[in-house]
Amino acid sequence: MKNAVIYWSGTGNTSVMAKEIAQGMGTDTELISVDAFNGNISEYDKIAFGCPSMGDEVLEEGEFEPFFSSIESSLKGKKVALFGSYGWGDGQWMRDWCARCEKAGINLFDEGLILCGFPDADGKARCIKFGQDFLAY
Repeated sequence: MKNAVIYWSGTGNTSVMAKEIAQGMGTDTELISVDAFNGNISEYDKIAFGCPSMGDEVLEEGEFEPFFSSIESSLKGKKVALFGSYGWGDGQWMRDWCARCEKAGINLFDEGLILCGFPDADGKARCIKFGQDFLAY
């Protein structure tokens, strides 16, 4: 089984989440920032994608949104988890992202994990558990 955590982070909050989720998913999980991804998405069995809320509660538009759009059709039927941090709003970007994935036929785990700001000890523990639960999914 080949698993990955692929993320974009502007302030480092989502990066910390990604590292903790990857830890929960096990030592064989690849941790990759979007700008460093050069693999074939179809080779992965489970993929956790991370992106913080940006602007008016949307995915980051410079790197992450174009990347996700380019692979979205390849994710149909794959097991996918979503996560990210936010600093304002109520999580609408995550609800929109989940709905988008479900519409595309992606096998979505849970409703996504969101944390406000930098992950504290409790937030990090939630990320590890999210990774463990996704691995068992």
